[in-house]
Amino acid sequence: MDRMQRIFKLHQILAARRYPVPRGQLEAELECSRASLTRIIAEMRDFFDAPIEFDKEAGGYRYSRDAFELPGLWFTPSELLALSAAQQLLAEAQPGLLDGQLAPLKARIDKLLDQEHLGRGELARRLRILRMAARQPDTPIFQTVAGATAQRQRLRLEYHGRERDAVTERTVSPQRLVHYRDNWYLDAWCHERDALRNFALDRIRAAKALPQAARDIPDAEIDAHYRSTYGIFGGSATHRAVLRFTAERARWIADERWHPDQQDQWLADGRFERALPYADPRELSLDILKYGPDVEVVEPPELRKEIARRLKSAAAQYE
Repeated sequence: MDRMQRIFKLHQILAARRYPVPRGQLEAELECSRASLTRIIAEMRDFFDAPIEFDKEAGGYRYSRDAFELPGLWFTPSELLALSAAQQLLAEAQPGLLDGQLAPLKARIDKLLDQEHLGRGELARRLRILRMAARQPDTPIFQTVAGATAQRQRLRLEYHGRERDAVTERTVSPQRLVHYRDNWYLDAWCHERDALRNFALDRIRAAKALPQAARDIPDAEIDAHYRSTYGIFGGSATHRAVLRFTAERARWIADERWHPDQQDQWLADGRFERALPYADPRELSLDILKYGPDVEVVEPPELRKEIARRLKSAAAQYE
């Protein structure tokens, strides 16, 4: 019987008895020594706030109140480490989100980690997450959007679109929150456009949850809309890009996953070719441009011409 089993067993014994249970009887039922029993009782008091008291007259232990229950969640050491890491990842991905709600859980996890000699928050402290080009959404707006998404409520948004530099009001049925390239997005059904749309959370100026239930879109339909094309933009893929990378750059590109339906092959001269579908070329163009002379767009012709034009325009600034 391990330590956690003994804690649970001791709780069952004390919760089922109306009168104090003698120490010797507890040692026998838990199959442990007096010192081990003392440690178990101390741990239950310290880490679970168990109201265990010793009745001198009766010479035994009991709960000082009847309503006490052990916490419902029990974790193995590896699960505790995973929870600690997950809490740190969430804090890094969206600073301030659920800080108040998670603080008691974090304190309990830290106590249990210390108890298991796994280091009080040591793993979380040694996780380093570098956020590049992250755009910070407003925390109250994030919480409103997340709450409506989870509770399946419609949202009224005041949204500032970058491309048109205009503010519009939208009523949407939130479907999914997406954390993509260090930024948060909302996949939602827009009732004004009568179609699926994607909203950057940092561009939402105001958000209000509405009493109407959100319209639910089947997962398969959402996946087909957002996963068939390239990057964050949705819609059916209408083009197919073929890219060829130099042999030097290929050592990195070959291990990267750009699209679920990408088709890769090594060429005889050591170069690497990747073909993938896309609809909106904006994000794909940015990814191609950052590789400069290490990549060539083979097709389609319009994408090849656009990349060549932008590269020439960039080079002209240094002449």
